[in-house]
Amino acid sequence: MNMKQTSTKQLAAGLEVVRAIADAIRELRSVPSGHLYAQVMARLAFPEYEKVIGILKGAGLVRESNDHLLTWVA
Repeated sequence: MNMKQTSTKQLAAGLEVVRAIADAIRELRSVPSGHLYAQVMARLAFPEYEKVIGILKGAGLVRESNDHLLTWVA
């Protein structure tokens, strides 16, 4: 397996993680960030989780309040 195939597979896996987290927030409409992380922590390290949330916030799909409540806005 060459580097490009590995990178493509990693990218696809990363996009699936972002999509799964986005779907969860969208379905719940709002969720405390800590509660959501508790559900995914066995599969996702906290820095990675923070990156996913940052991506969703940067895309304007999710808003995070001062008390870490994630709300779907799109």
